Amino acid sequence: MKDPIQLSRREREIMDIVYSRGTATATEVLEQMPDEPNRATVRTLLRILEEKGHLSHSKKGREFVYVPSRPRERVGQSAFQRVLRTFFDGSLEKAVAAHLADPGSGLSTSDLERLSAMINAAKRKGKQK
Repeated sequence: MKDPIQLSRREREIMDIVYSRGTATATEVLEQMPDEPNRATVRTLLRILEEKGHLSHSKKGREFVYVPSRPRERVGQSAFQRVLRTFFDGSLEKAVAAHLADPGSGLSTSDLERLSAMINAAKRKGKQK
């Protein structure tokens, strides 16, 4: 499967719609797309996404119903690993530091507390090994 980061803006929009719905027809995708493209464009993009291995379809009545080929979490992990390698030399620490240093990150105190708890849990788990 092609790396999700390599998708065009429209392809990413379609994947977001299909992932959020679980399944979607071309009509449903078209209704949810910003700056509505025409129906032919949406159908072409759905076919391209299927050819790239991101979607599969079944037929329901006269319409194709599209579903993601892989779970969103797995695709997200793959994309995240690519971002780490490409922009942060593979370092999670550098990526987190960049996010924390960004004034627009919008992290709340409760977000930071949850992150701290996850780090502490990972430390405990590491000591058990």
